[in-house]
Amino acid sequence: MKHLITILFVGLFSFAVNAQAKIEFKTETIDYGTIEKGADGVRVFEFTNTGNEPLVITKVSSSCGCTIPKKPKDPILPGKTGEIEVKYDTNRVNPIRKTITVQSNAETPTVALKIKGEVIDPSKASVLEKKDKSIVQQ
Repeated sequence: MKHLITILFVGLFSFAVNAQAKIEFKTETIDYGTIEKGADGVRVFEFTNTGNEPLVITKVSSSCGCTIPKKPKDPILPGKTGEIEVKYDTNRVNPIRKTITVQSNAETPTVALKIKGEVIDPSKASVLEKKDKSIVQQ
């Protein structure tokens, strides 16, 4: 009888260990490309729970205050998809290289997502573009 209880306990324990949420992103990097100052800075990371337990995103944070991520409020059921919305402040003219950290109850509890690109100000052309006459001609 003791052996039967031990076998049942080990079997249930091993089943519980295998039951886990898994997060799989369509892409872990979003490239904004070259965008103009003031353009729409919202992008979306899509993911799927490929595990067999509900996926709970507990925290989503950014490496900078210029990037605001938004996590899903509800658990993502197995086989279902979810989104993490990221809004970058495009009033900052500079290259974009930011990391968004996602924490969850998944098999891999922490995932680092990246955004990249460059924000330009079209009203400020480079010195080389503005200079169509030489100093002697001016």
